[in-house]
Amino acid sequence: MERRQAIENIKAGKTVLGIEFGSTRIKAVLIGPDFIPMASGGYEWENRFENGIWTYPLEDVWKGLQSCYRALTEDVQAQYGVSLQTVRSIGFSAMMHGYLAFDGDGQLLVPFRTWRNTTTAPAAEELSQLFQFNIPQRWSVAHLYQAMLNREEHLPQIRYLTTLSGYVHWMLTGEKVLGVGDASGMFPIDSSTGTYDQHMVELFDQKLKEYGLPYQMEEIFPKVLSAGEDAGVLTEKGARLLDPTGTLQAGIPLCPPEGDAGTGMAATASVAARSGNVSAGTSVFAMVVLEKPLEHMYPEIDMVTTPDGKPVAMVHCNNCTSDINAWVNLFGEALSGMGMQVKKNDLYAMLFKKALEGENDCGGLLSYNYDSGEPITGFEQGRPLVVRTPDSLFNLANFMRTHLYSAVATLKIGMDLLFEKEHVALDLLMGHGGYFKTREVGQPFMAAAMNVPVAVMETAGEGGAWGIALLASYLTEHSQGQSLEDYLNQEVFHGSVGIVEQPDSDMVKGFNQFLERYKKGIEIQAAAVRTLE
Repeated sequence: MERRQAIENIKAGKTVLGIEFGSTRIKAVLIGPDFIPMASGGYEWENRFENGIWTYPLEDVWKGLQSCYRALTEDVQAQYGVSLQTVRSIGFSAMMHGYLAFDGDGQLLVPFRTWRNTTTAPAAEELSQLFQFNIPQRWSVAHLYQAMLNREEHLPQIRYLTTLSGYVHWMLTGEKVLGVGDASGMFPIDSSTGTYDQHMVELFDQKLKEYGLPYQMEEIFPKVLSAGEDAGVLTEKGARLLDPTGTLQAGIPLCPPEGDAGTGMAATASVAARSGNVSAGTSVFAMVVLEKPLEHMYPEIDMVTTPDGKPVAMVHCNNCTSDINAWVNLFGEALSGMGMQVKKNDLYAMLFKKALEGENDCGGLLSYNYDSGEPITGFEQGRPLVVRTPDSLFNLANFMRTHLYSAVATLKIGMDLLFEKEHVALDLLMGHGGYFKTREVGQPFMAAAMNVPVAVMETAGEGGAWGIALLASYLTEHSQGQSLEDYLNQEVFHGSVGIVEQPDSDMVKGFNQFLERYKKGIEIQAAAVRTLE
Protein backbone atom coordinates (compact mmCIF):
# COMPACT_ATOMS: atom_id res chain seq x y z
CA MET A 1 0.00 0.00 0.00
CA GLU A 2 1.44 3.36 -0.95
CA ARG A 3 1.85 5.98 1.75
CA ARG A 4 -0.84 8.35 0.44
CA GLN A 5 -3.47 5.61 0.48
CA ALA A 6 -2.34 4.50 3.95
CA ILE A 7 -2.82 8.04 5.28
CA GLU A 8 -6.32 8.20 3.80
CA ASN A 9 -7.21 4.85 5.38
CA ILE A 10 -6.04 6.05 8.79
CA LYS A 11 -7.97 9.31 8.53
CA ALA A 12 -11.11 7.56 7.30
CA GLY A 13 -11.04 4.94 10.08
CA LYS A 14 -10.55 2.04 7.66
CA THR A 15 -7.83 0.41 9.75
CA VAL A 16 -8.20 -2.33 12.40
CA LEU A 17 -6.39 -2.61 15.72
CA GLY A 18 -5.31 -5.83 17.43
CA ILE A 19 -3.61 -6.02 20.85
CA GLU A 20 -2.37 -9.20 22.54
CA PHE A 21 -1.07 -9.66 26.09
CA GLY A 22 1.71 -12.23 25.86
CA SER A 23 3.57 -13.61 28.85
CA THR A 24 6.55 -11.27 28.36
CA ARG A 25 5.32 -8.69 25.82
CA ILE A 26 2.18 -6.75 25.03
CA LYS A 27 1.97 -6.09 21.30
CA ALA A 28 -0.29 -3.87 19.21
CA VAL A 29 -0.68 -4.12 15.42
CA LEU A 30 -2.61 -1.79 13.10
CA ILE A 31 -3.66 -3.35 9.79
CA GLY A 32 -5.18 -1.86 6.67
CA PRO A 33 -7.92 -3.18 4.36
CA ASP A 34 -5.30 -5.47 2.78
CA PHE A 35 -4.59 -7.03 6.23
CA ILE A 36 -0.93 -6.04 6.04
CA PRO A 37 0.50 -4.49 9.24
CA MET A 38 0.90 -0.72 8.91
CA ALA A 39 2.23 0.14 12.36
CA SER A 40 2.99 -1.57 15.65
CA GLY A 41 3.82 -0.93 19.28
CA GLY A 42 5.05 -3.01 22.15
CA TYR A 43 5.67 -3.11 25.88
CA GLU A 44 7.85 -5.57 27.80
CA TRP A 45 6.49 -6.91 31.06
CA GLU A 46 7.13 -9.82 33.43
CA ASN A 47 5.04 -11.88 35.80
CA ARG A 48 5.90 -11.84 39.49
CA PHE A 49 6.12 -14.67 42.01
CA GLU A 50 4.47 -13.32 45.14
CA ASN A 51 3.28 -15.34 48.15
CA GLY A 52 3.63 -18.57 46.22
CA ILE A 53 1.59 -17.32 43.22
CA TRP A 54 2.63 -16.29 39.71
CA THR A 55 0.78 -13.04 39.05
CA TYR A 56 0.59 -9.72 37.21
CA PRO A 57 -0.74 -6.77 39.24
CA LEU A 58 -3.68 -5.10 37.49
CA GLU A 59 -1.76 -1.83 37.61
CA ASP A 60 0.80 -3.45 35.31
CA VAL A 61 -2.00 -4.48 32.93
CA TRP A 62 -3.08 -0.87 32.42
CA LYS A 63 0.38 0.62 32.43
CA GLY A 64 1.42 -1.94 29.82
CA LEU A 65 -1.67 -1.47 27.67
CA GLN A 66 -1.43 2.32 27.65
CA SER A 67 2.31 2.24 26.94
CA CYS A 68 1.84 -0.27 24.13
CA TYR A 69 -0.96 1.76 22.55
CA ARG A 70 1.05 4.98 22.89
CA ALA A 71 3.99 3.33 21.12
CA LEU A 72 1.64 2.33 18.30
CA THR A 73 0.29 5.87 17.90
CA GLU A 74 3.82 7.25 17.90
CA ASP A 75 4.71 4.80 15.14
CA VAL A 76 1.67 5.95 13.15
CA GLN A 77 2.69 9.59 13.61
CA ALA A 78 6.30 8.91 12.65
CA GLN A 79 5.42 6.95 9.51
CA TYR A 80 2.38 8.80 8.22
CA GLY A 81 2.36 12.19 9.93
CA VAL A 82 -1.23 11.83 11.24
CA SER A 83 -2.80 11.02 14.59
CA LEU A 84 -4.83 7.86 15.16
CA GLN A 85 -8.33 9.01 16.13
CA THR A 86 -10.53 6.05 15.22
CA VAL A 87 -10.43 2.59 13.67
CA ARG A 88 -13.01 0.28 12.10
CA SER A 89 -12.83 -2.30 14.90
CA ILE A 90 -10.62 -3.47 17.77
CA GLY A 91 -9.73 -6.86 19.22
CA PHE A 92 -8.02 -7.90 22.45
CA SER A 93 -6.44 -11.23 23.21
CA ALA A 94 -4.24 -12.63 25.94
CA MET A 95 -2.65 -15.74 27.36
CA MET A 96 -5.43 -18.12 28.26
CA HIS A 97 -6.68 -19.64 31.51
CA GLY A 98 -6.00 -18.38 35.03
CA TYR A 99 -8.20 -16.84 37.70
CA LEU A 100 -9.46 -13.26 37.93
CA ALA A 101 -12.26 -13.10 40.52
CA PHE A 102 -14.24 -9.90 41.23
CA ASP A 103 -16.90 -8.89 43.74
CA GLY A 104 -20.12 -7.02 42.97
CA ASP A 105 -18.31 -3.67 42.96
CA GLY A 106 -15.77 -4.86 40.39
CA GLN A 107 -12.97 -5.18 42.95
CA LEU A 108 -10.38 -7.91 42.53
CA LEU A 109 -10.76 -10.36 45.41
CA VAL A 110 -7.38 -12.13 45.23
CA PRO A 111 -4.27 -11.48 43.11
CA PHE A 112 -4.54 -12.63 39.49
CA ARG A 113 -3.51 -16.30 39.31
CA THR A 114 -2.00 -16.92 35.88
CA TRP A 115 -1.82 -20.04 33.73
CA ARG A 116 1.71 -20.64 35.01
CA ASN A 117 0.59 -21.71 38.49
CA THR A 118 0.66 -25.44 39.26
CA THR A 119 -1.22 -25.33 42.56
CA THR A 120 -4.47 -26.97 41.43
CA ALA A 121 -3.53 -30.63 40.94
CA PRO A 122 -6.15 -32.03 43.40
CA ALA A 123 -8.91 -29.93 41.80
CA ALA A 124 -7.88 -30.78 38.24
CA GLU A 125 -7.79 -34.50 38.99
CA GLU A 126 -11.14 -34.53 40.79
CA LEU A 127 -12.88 -32.46 38.09
CA SER A 128 -11.44 -34.63 35.30
CA GLN A 129 -13.01 -37.66 36.96
CA LEU A 130 -16.30 -35.85 37.66
CA PHE A 131 -16.66 -34.59 34.07
CA GLN A 132 -14.89 -37.50 32.37
CA PHE A 133 -13.11 -34.75 30.49
CA ASN A 134 -9.47 -33.70 30.90
CA ILE A 135 -9.25 -30.54 33.02
CA PRO A 136 -5.66 -29.19 33.06
CA GLN A 137 -4.34 -27.42 36.14
CA ARG A 138 -4.20 -24.04 34.41
CA TRP A 139 -7.94 -23.91 33.55
CA SER A 140 -10.08 -21.34 35.36
CA VAL A 141 -12.53 -23.90 36.72
CA ALA A 142 -9.61 -25.82 38.26
CA HIS A 143 -8.49 -22.64 40.03
CA LEU A 144 -12.03 -22.02 41.26
CA TYR A 145 -12.52 -25.57 42.51
CA GLN A 146 -9.10 -25.59 44.22
CA ALA A 147 -10.17 -22.43 46.06
CA MET A 148 -13.28 -24.35 47.10
CA LEU A 149 -11.21 -27.31 48.31
CA ASN A 150 -9.06 -24.83 50.26
CA ARG A 151 -12.18 -23.15 51.71
CA GLU A 152 -10.86 -19.72 50.72
CA GLU A 153 -12.67 -16.83 52.37
CA HIS A 154 -13.28 -14.78 49.22
CA LEU A 155 -15.45 -17.39 47.50
CA PRO A 156 -18.93 -16.19 48.66
CA GLN A 157 -18.14 -12.68 47.36
CA ILE A 158 -17.44 -13.70 43.76
CA ARG A 159 -19.78 -12.11 41.23
CA TYR A 160 -17.60 -12.41 38.11
CA LEU A 161 -14.78 -14.73 37.08
CA THR A 162 -12.89 -14.20 33.83
CA THR A 163 -9.56 -14.38 31.97
CA LEU A 164 -7.13 -11.55 31.24
CA SER A 165 -8.59 -10.79 27.80
CA GLY A 166 -12.11 -10.92 29.26
CA TYR A 167 -11.13 -8.50 32.02
CA VAL A 168 -9.62 -5.92 29.66
CA HIS A 169 -12.62 -6.19 27.33
CA TRP A 170 -15.02 -5.75 30.27
CA MET A 171 -13.26 -2.60 31.44
CA LEU A 172 -13.28 -1.09 27.95
CA THR A 173 -16.84 -2.00 26.93
CA GLY A 174 -18.76 -2.90 30.09
CA GLU A 175 -19.57 -6.29 28.52
CA LYS A 176 -18.98 -9.53 30.47
CA VAL A 177 -18.30 -11.72 27.43
CA LEU A 178 -15.56 -13.99 26.14
CA GLY A 179 -14.69 -15.53 22.79
CA VAL A 180 -15.42 -19.25 22.65
CA GLY A 181 -11.76 -20.16 22.17
CA ASP A 182 -10.71 -18.38 25.36
CA ALA A 183 -13.82 -19.64 27.18
CA SER A 184 -12.79 -23.20 26.29
CA GLY A 185 -9.81 -22.71 28.61
CA MET A 186 -12.12 -21.74 31.45
CA PHE A 187 -14.68 -24.55 31.26
CA PRO A 188 -15.48 -27.33 28.74
CA ILE A 189 -17.41 -26.19 25.66
CA ASP A 190 -20.08 -28.11 23.75
CA SER A 191 -19.30 -27.35 20.10
CA SER A 192 -22.85 -28.28 19.08
CA THR A 193 -24.26 -25.37 21.14
CA GLY A 194 -21.25 -23.03 21.11
CA THR A 195 -21.35 -22.50 24.87
CA TYR A 196 -20.48 -24.26 28.13
CA ASP A 197 -21.31 -27.98 28.25
CA GLN A 198 -24.64 -28.05 30.09
CA HIS A 199 -24.22 -31.51 31.62
CA MET A 200 -20.90 -30.48 33.12
CA VAL A 201 -22.40 -27.15 34.24
CA GLU A 202 -25.05 -29.08 36.18
CA LEU A 203 -22.41 -31.29 37.77
CA PHE A 204 -20.38 -28.26 38.83
CA ASP A 205 -23.46 -26.41 40.08
CA GLN A 206 -24.06 -29.34 42.43
CA LYS A 207 -20.52 -28.86 43.80
CA LEU A 208 -21.20 -25.14 44.31
CA LYS A 209 -24.36 -26.04 46.20
CA GLU A 210 -22.52 -28.57 48.36
CA TYR A 211 -20.05 -25.86 49.36
CA GLY A 212 -22.88 -23.46 50.19
CA LEU A 213 -21.93 -20.83 47.61
CA PRO A 214 -24.65 -18.32 46.66
CA TYR A 215 -24.40 -18.61 42.85
CA GLN A 216 -24.46 -21.03 39.97
CA MET A 217 -21.59 -21.39 37.51
CA GLU A 218 -23.07 -19.48 34.58
CA GLU A 219 -24.00 -16.55 36.85
CA ILE A 220 -20.32 -15.76 37.45
CA PHE A 221 -18.72 -16.91 34.17
CA PRO A 222 -18.61 -14.74 31.00
CA LYS A 223 -21.20 -15.12 28.27
CA VAL A 224 -19.67 -17.11 25.41
CA LEU A 225 -19.51 -15.56 21.92
CA SER A 226 -18.30 -16.93 18.61
CA ALA A 227 -16.08 -15.05 16.14
CA GLY A 228 -18.04 -12.35 14.32
CA GLU A 229 -20.65 -11.82 17.06
CA ASP A 230 -21.36 -8.43 18.60
CA ALA A 231 -19.22 -7.97 21.71
CA GLY A 232 -19.96 -4.32 22.50
CA VAL A 233 -18.31 -1.00 21.71
CA LEU A 234 -15.57 1.11 23.22
CA THR A 235 -17.15 3.34 25.87
CA GLU A 236 -15.98 6.86 26.74
CA LYS A 237 -14.45 5.46 29.92
CA GLY A 238 -12.84 2.66 27.95
CA ALA A 239 -11.41 5.05 25.38
CA ARG A 240 -9.72 7.05 28.15
CA LEU A 241 -8.39 3.85 29.76
CA LEU A 242 -6.79 2.87 26.46
CA ASP A 243 -5.73 6.37 25.40
CA PRO A 244 -5.46 8.86 28.30
CA THR A 245 -4.63 11.67 25.83
CA GLY A 246 -8.27 11.80 24.75
CA THR A 247 -7.46 11.40 21.05
CA LEU A 248 -9.11 8.01 20.47
CA GLN A 249 -12.84 8.22 19.87
CA ALA A 250 -15.44 6.09 21.65
CA GLY A 251 -18.05 3.95 19.88
CA ILE A 252 -15.65 1.62 18.05
CA PRO A 253 -16.96 -2.00 17.87
CA LEU A 254 -14.92 -4.73 19.52
CA CYS A 255 -14.78 -8.39 18.53
CA PRO A 256 -15.09 -11.12 21.19
CA PRO A 257 -11.91 -11.21 23.31
CA GLU A 258 -9.84 -14.30 22.56
CA GLY A 259 -6.99 -16.39 23.90
CA ASP A 260 -3.56 -16.79 22.38
CA ALA A 261 -4.43 -20.26 21.08
CA GLY A 262 -7.29 -18.84 19.02
CA THR A 263 -5.23 -15.99 17.62
CA GLY A 264 -2.53 -18.47 16.63
CA MET A 265 -5.15 -20.43 14.69
CA ALA A 266 -6.37 -17.27 12.97
CA ALA A 267 -2.85 -16.12 12.11
CA THR A 268 -2.12 -19.46 10.41
CA ALA A 269 -5.55 -19.99 8.79
CA SER A 270 -5.91 -23.18 10.85
CA VAL A 271 -9.62 -23.12 11.69
CA ALA A 272 -10.96 -25.75 9.26
CA ALA A 273 -11.60 -29.36 10.29
CA ARG A 274 -8.61 -31.61 9.51
CA SER A 275 -6.21 -28.64 9.68
CA GLY A 276 -3.86 -27.71 12.48
CA ASN A 277 -0.87 -25.69 13.50
CA VAL A 278 2.29 -26.48 15.40
CA SER A 279 4.25 -23.86 17.32
CA ALA A 280 7.81 -24.99 17.97
CA GLY A 281 10.11 -22.82 20.03
CA THR A 282 11.11 -23.03 23.69
CA SER A 283 8.08 -25.28 24.10
CA VAL A 284 6.14 -27.06 21.38
CA PHE A 285 2.43 -27.56 20.95
CA ALA A 286 0.17 -28.74 18.18
CA MET A 287 -3.50 -27.89 17.74
CA VAL A 288 -5.66 -30.09 15.52
CA VAL A 289 -9.16 -29.04 14.44
CA LEU A 290 -11.36 -32.11 14.76
CA GLU A 291 -14.27 -33.32 12.66
CA LYS A 292 -15.96 -34.54 15.87
CA PRO A 293 -15.16 -34.63 19.61
CA LEU A 294 -12.78 -37.31 20.88
CA GLU A 295 -14.37 -40.53 22.10
CA HIS A 296 -12.08 -40.92 25.12
CA MET A 297 -10.38 -38.71 27.70
CA TYR A 298 -6.59 -38.41 27.63
CA PRO A 299 -4.57 -36.55 30.30
CA GLU A 300 -2.03 -35.79 27.56
CA ILE A 301 -4.56 -33.94 25.38
CA ASP A 302 -6.38 -30.69 26.12
CA MET A 303 -9.68 -30.00 24.39
CA VAL A 304 -10.31 -26.37 23.36
CA THR A 305 -12.02 -24.76 20.36
CA THR A 306 -11.38 -22.56 17.36
CA PRO A 307 -12.61 -18.94 17.58
CA ASP A 308 -15.79 -20.10 15.85
CA GLY A 309 -16.34 -23.05 18.18
CA LYS A 310 -15.02 -26.15 16.39
CA PRO A 311 -13.45 -28.76 18.70
CA VAL A 312 -9.65 -28.65 18.85
CA ALA A 313 -7.26 -31.20 20.35
CA MET A 314 -4.13 -29.66 21.81
CA VAL A 315 -0.91 -31.54 22.58
CA HIS A 316 1.49 -29.42 24.63
CA CYS A 317 5.11 -30.26 25.51
CA ASN A 318 7.27 -28.18 27.85
CA ASN A 319 10.52 -28.75 25.96
CA CYS A 320 11.57 -28.17 22.38
CA THR A 321 14.57 -26.06 21.33
CA SER A 322 16.22 -25.11 24.64
CA ASP A 323 18.71 -28.00 24.52
CA ILE A 324 19.53 -27.21 20.89
CA ASN A 325 20.22 -23.63 21.93
CA ALA A 326 22.56 -24.82 24.67
CA TRP A 327 24.61 -26.89 22.21
CA VAL A 328 24.73 -24.05 19.66
CA ASN A 329 26.04 -21.77 22.40
CA LEU A 330 28.71 -24.36 23.23
CA PHE A 331 29.81 -24.60 19.60
CA GLY A 332 29.89 -20.80 19.44
CA GLU A 333 32.10 -20.72 22.53
CA ALA A 334 34.51 -23.20 20.91
CA LEU A 335 34.73 -21.10 17.76
CA SER A 336 35.29 -17.96 19.83
CA GLY A 337 38.11 -19.72 21.65
CA MET A 338 39.76 -20.28 18.28
CA GLY A 339 39.48 -16.57 17.51
CA MET A 340 36.59 -16.96 15.07
CA GLN A 341 33.57 -14.69 15.46
CA VAL A 342 30.49 -16.20 13.84
CA LYS A 343 27.04 -14.60 13.87
CA LYS A 344 24.61 -16.66 15.94
CA ASN A 345 22.07 -16.88 13.10
CA ASP A 346 24.77 -18.12 10.70
CA LEU A 347 25.87 -20.75 13.21
CA TYR A 348 22.30 -21.98 13.65
CA ALA A 349 21.78 -22.16 9.88
CA MET A 350 25.03 -24.11 9.33
CA LEU A 351 24.31 -26.62 12.11
CA PHE A 352 20.68 -27.11 11.09
CA LYS A 353 21.66 -27.67 7.44
CA LYS A 354 24.36 -30.11 8.55
CA ALA A 355 21.59 -32.23 10.06
CA LEU A 356 20.26 -32.86 6.54
CA GLU A 357 23.43 -34.89 5.87
CA GLY A 358 22.74 -37.25 8.79
CA GLU A 359 21.40 -40.78 8.66
CA ASN A 360 17.60 -40.98 8.57
CA ASP A 361 17.65 -42.83 11.92
CA CYS A 362 20.43 -40.59 13.33
CA GLY A 363 23.04 -43.35 13.11
CA GLY A 364 22.06 -44.92 16.42
CA LEU A 365 22.40 -41.74 18.50
CA LEU A 366 19.83 -40.76 21.10
CA SER A 367 19.13 -37.57 23.03
CA TYR A 368 16.55 -36.22 25.47
CA ASN A 369 15.86 -32.49 25.44
CA TYR A 370 14.18 -32.35 28.86
CA ASP A 371 15.37 -29.12 30.46
CA SER A 372 12.26 -29.30 32.63
CA GLY A 373 9.56 -31.82 33.44
CA GLU A 374 7.45 -33.32 30.65
CA PRO A 375 3.92 -34.42 31.65
CA ILE A 376 3.24 -36.39 28.47
CA THR A 377 5.98 -38.88 29.37
CA GLY A 378 5.42 -38.56 33.12
CA PHE A 379 8.41 -36.46 34.21
CA GLU A 380 8.24 -33.75 36.89
CA GLN A 381 11.90 -32.87 36.25
CA GLY A 382 14.23 -33.15 33.30
CA ARG A 383 17.89 -33.99 32.66
CA PRO A 384 19.15 -33.22 29.12
CA LEU A 385 21.05 -36.25 27.83
CA VAL A 386 23.02 -37.51 24.85
CA VAL A 387 23.42 -41.30 24.68
CA ARG A 388 25.15 -43.56 22.16
CA THR A 389 26.52 -47.04 21.82
CA PRO A 390 30.25 -47.48 21.03
CA ASP A 391 29.43 -48.43 17.44
CA SER A 392 27.01 -45.54 16.79
CA LEU A 393 27.90 -43.37 13.82
CA PHE A 394 28.94 -40.34 15.87
CA ASN A 395 29.45 -37.26 13.71
CA LEU A 396 28.18 -33.70 13.61
CA ALA A 397 25.42 -34.41 11.07
CA ASN A 398 23.92 -37.24 13.13
CA PHE A 399 24.42 -35.27 16.35
CA MET A 400 22.40 -32.31 15.07
CA ARG A 401 19.76 -34.50 13.45
CA THR A 402 19.33 -36.34 16.77
CA HIS A 403 18.64 -33.08 18.58
CA LEU A 404 16.18 -31.87 15.96
CA TYR A 405 14.35 -35.21 16.14
CA SER A 406 14.42 -35.20 19.94
CA ALA A 407 12.88 -31.71 19.97
CA VAL A 408 9.64 -33.09 18.49
CA ALA A 409 9.71 -36.72 19.69
CA THR A 410 7.51 -36.14 22.74
CA LEU A 411 5.04 -34.17 20.64
CA LYS A 412 4.82 -37.18 18.31
CA ILE A 413 4.07 -39.47 21.28
CA GLY A 414 1.12 -37.23 22.20
CA MET A 415 -0.05 -36.85 18.61
CA ASP A 416 -0.05 -40.62 18.12
CA LEU A 417 -2.89 -40.82 20.65
CA LEU A 418 -4.93 -38.84 18.12
CA PHE A 419 -3.68 -40.65 15.05
CA GLU A 420 -3.71 -44.23 16.34
CA LYS A 421 -6.36 -44.36 19.08
CA GLU A 422 -8.85 -41.77 17.80
CA HIS A 423 -8.10 -42.16 14.07
CA VAL A 424 -7.97 -38.39 13.63
CA ALA A 425 -7.35 -37.29 10.05
CA LEU A 426 -5.08 -34.32 9.41
CA ASP A 427 -4.56 -32.83 5.96
CA LEU A 428 -2.06 -30.09 6.80
CA LEU A 429 -0.06 -28.63 9.70
CA MET A 430 0.92 -24.96 9.62
CA GLY A 431 4.33 -24.53 11.23
CA HIS A 432 5.64 -21.48 13.06
CA GLY A 433 8.30 -20.75 15.65
CA GLY A 434 12.08 -20.93 15.95
CA TYR A 435 12.27 -24.60 14.90
CA PHE A 436 11.24 -23.47 11.40
CA LYS A 437 13.62 -20.51 11.16
CA THR A 438 15.84 -22.58 8.86
CA ARG A 439 12.77 -23.65 6.94
CA GLU A 440 14.43 -26.16 4.61
CA VAL A 441 15.43 -28.20 7.70
CA GLY A 442 12.73 -27.79 10.32
CA GLN A 443 9.88 -28.17 7.86
CA PRO A 444 10.83 -31.56 6.34
CA PHE A 445 11.84 -32.91 9.76
CA MET A 446 8.44 -31.96 11.25
CA ALA A 447 6.64 -33.41 8.23
CA ALA A 448 8.52 -36.69 8.69
CA ALA A 449 7.92 -36.77 12.44
CA MET A 450 4.15 -36.21 12.14
CA ASN A 451 3.84 -37.98 8.75
CA VAL A 452 1.67 -35.04 7.67
CA PRO A 453 2.31 -32.26 5.11
CA VAL A 454 3.70 -29.16 6.83
CA ALA A 455 3.39 -25.62 5.49
CA VAL A 456 5.13 -22.45 6.63
CA MET A 457 3.79 -18.99 5.78
CA GLU A 458 5.76 -15.80 6.07
CA THR A 459 2.82 -14.10 7.78
CA ALA A 460 2.78 -16.62 10.64
CA GLY A 461 5.59 -14.60 12.21
CA GLU A 462 3.25 -11.64 12.71
CA GLY A 463 1.93 -13.37 15.81
CA GLY A 464 -1.16 -13.17 17.97
CA ALA A 465 -1.69 -9.41 17.75
CA TRP A 466 -2.10 -9.83 14.00
CA GLY A 467 -4.37 -12.83 14.60
CA ILE A 468 -6.75 -10.87 16.84
CA ALA A 469 -6.67 -7.98 14.33
CA LEU A 470 -7.90 -10.46 11.70
CA LEU A 471 -10.71 -11.55 14.04
CA ALA A 472 -11.59 -7.89 14.65
CA SER A 473 -11.67 -7.34 10.89
CA TYR A 474 -13.95 -10.37 10.49
CA LEU A 475 -16.38 -8.75 12.94
CA THR A 476 -17.36 -6.13 10.39
CA GLU A 477 -17.61 -8.69 7.57
CA HIS A 478 -19.59 -11.36 9.44
CA SER A 479 -22.94 -9.76 8.56
CA GLN A 480 -22.38 -10.90 4.98
CA GLY A 481 -22.69 -14.51 6.14
CA GLN A 482 -19.17 -15.59 5.26
CA SER A 483 -17.75 -18.22 7.62
CA LEU A 484 -14.49 -17.53 9.46
CA GLU A 485 -12.87 -20.37 7.54
CA ASP A 486 -13.87 -18.87 4.17
CA TYR A 487 -12.98 -15.35 5.28
CA LEU A 488 -9.44 -16.33 6.22
CA ASN A 489 -8.87 -18.57 3.22
CA GLN A 490 -10.47 -16.39 0.56
CA GLU A 491 -10.00 -12.81 1.79
CA VAL A 492 -6.88 -12.82 3.99
CA PHE A 493 -4.71 -15.61 2.61
CA HIS A 494 -6.27 -15.81 -0.89
CA GLY A 495 -6.10 -19.59 -0.88
CA SER A 496 -2.34 -19.66 -0.30
CA VAL A 497 -0.97 -21.88 2.45
CA GLY A 498 2.66 -20.99 1.87
CA ILE A 499 5.34 -23.52 1.00
CA VAL A 500 4.15 -27.10 1.63
CA GLU A 501 6.57 -29.91 2.47
CA GLN A 502 5.31 -33.44 1.92
CA PRO A 503 6.60 -36.22 4.22
CA ASP A 504 9.57 -38.06 2.71
CA SER A 505 8.97 -41.81 3.06
CA ASP A 506 12.59 -42.66 3.90
CA MET A 507 12.75 -39.87 6.45
CA VAL A 508 9.44 -41.00 7.99
CA LYS A 509 10.82 -44.53 8.35
CA GLY A 510 14.03 -43.22 9.89
CA PHE A 511 12.20 -41.00 12.37
CA ASN A 512 10.00 -43.91 13.45
CA GLN A 513 13.13 -46.01 14.08
CA PHE A 514 14.55 -43.17 16.17
CA LEU A 515 11.26 -42.82 18.06
CA GLU A 516 11.20 -46.51 19.02
CA ARG A 517 14.72 -46.14 20.38
CA TYR A 518 13.60 -42.97 22.16
CA LYS A 519 10.66 -44.71 23.85
CA LYS A 520 12.80 -47.65 24.97
CA GLY A 521 15.35 -45.24 26.42
CA ILE A 522 12.84 -43.31 28.54
CA GLU A 523 14.03 -45.27 31.59
CA ILE A 524 17.50 -43.77 31.02
CA GLN A 525 15.93 -40.33 31.53
CA ALA A 526 14.15 -41.60 34.64
CA ALA A 527 17.42 -42.91 36.07
CA ALA A 528 19.11 -39.58 35.37
CA VAL A 529 16.38 -37.71 37.25
CA ARG A 530 16.71 -40.11 40.20
CA THR A 531 20.49 -39.99 40.42
CA LEU A 532 21.52 -36.50 39.26
CA GLU A 533 20.61 -33.74 41.71
